[in-house]
Amino acid sequence: MKLLTTNTLMVLLILISGYGYIASCTHDDIVPPAQANPTPVITRGENVHLPNATGVADGDTTKWKLDKAHSSVLWSTAYVGAAGLLTGRFNQFGMHDVTNAKMLKYPTPSRGQVLPDTSWAFYENDPSKIYFNGYVQMNTSNTGEPGRDSGCILGTGYYNTVKIIPGYQNLEINNLAKIKTTKVEFDPLSNDYIVTFDFIWQGSLASPLTQSIVGRLKYIPKAAVKDAVTGNVLYSVFGLQLNFQFDCRDFGVTSTSVADVIDIECNMNFNNK
Repeated sequence: MKLLTTNTLMVLLILISGYGYIASCTHDDIVPPAQANPTPVITRGENVHLPNATGVADGDTTKWKLDKAHSSVLWSTAYVGAAGLLTGRFNQFGMHDVTNAKMLKYPTPSRGQVLPDTSWAFYENDPSKIYFNGYVQMNTSNTGEPGRDSGCILGTGYYNTVKIIPGYQNLEINNLAKIKTTKVEFDPLSNDYIVTFDFIWQGSLASPLTQSIVGRLKYIPKAAVKDAVTGNVLYSVFGLQLNFQFDCRDFGVTSTSVADVIDIECNMNFNNK
């Protein structure tokens, strides 16, 4: 009985020792998890996109035009006293340097824009050459809600805008908001670009106010659009998205229905048809 007990004890000691050895070896072989890399992975290509001379399709696939039908300029702001947002868009906008001499009331053309969308250039790997000019026709703000459009933020009749005259696009000074880039730089933390630009708007003031604003520009790289049946490339597209904010109080907006900050998102899509 004593011999059995002694033998049993020895077996248990051997098993326990063996398990400890195996466990210790196993843990030694485990590779610890890799540390998170705090440095962002930034990749930039060499794409260069330039506008054609007229801003409309002309068959030159080396140049690009704004696809306004698939682009948008959106605004949003907090509705004071509620958790939701007031949102809307501008029906008329473009990418042109609207100088004082061009701030006119234009007959609506049957095709294209009243001013060609040619005031821009994009160099993916050289932000010093990137620039763009843009504008919106303020009285074309559209929220999708008639009651809001006629009497709320950015609605017709507010902030020196004028009622729409059928058959005309009003780019007069009191009905226009513009942006004009002054500097574009790489964002060191992403593939985006940091854009400094002049924002010009009259709002409810006696004359337009120019503010220097910093925004973020995102490049959506060039991609091919192919025929669904043959797979042949039909044309190519790329996109630019600009996001920024401004304080509407600086421009004389006193409405208690909106917060101070207005968020703007410009989604510009281009093609080389």
